[in-house]
Amino acid sequence: MNELYEQLLFEAKKACEKSYSPYSNFPVGACVLYESQNKYTGCNVENASYGLSLCAERNAISSAISDGENSKILAIAVYSPKQKKCLPCGACRQWIDEFALNNKETKIILEDDDSKPLVLSLEEVFPLGFKMTNNN
Repeated sequence: MNELYEQLLFEAKKACEKSYSPYSNFPVGACVLYESQNKYTGCNVENASYGLSLCAERNAISSAISDGENSKILAIAVYSPKQKKCLPCGACRQWIDEFALNNKETKIILEDDDSKPLVLSLEEVFPLGFKMTNNN
């Protein structure tokens, strides 16, 4: 399993190279793995109006959806050369939760201080995501 996490982190690093981050100078790349075994990458794309920027994680998930992916997220790797253990922001955590297999099994892979994969569960980084309930 560690080899898989290393591969996802490698793909996130490659995606990071495509980042458009002239305002923050904080490039980020992501690689998301679905139950289908399909992988999708994304990088952050900034805008002069920061609120219109797109994070790498949401970019990767959007790519999967636009490609017709309909299975659940098993894992997502996030990488930035500017920060070890670069966690997804709150908005990205909610997006991951929306499409995740489940909080305990879906993995978040980060680069640790030794440049190795640090594997956390979604539950560890986002224990209480917003869920719509059907009260009918």
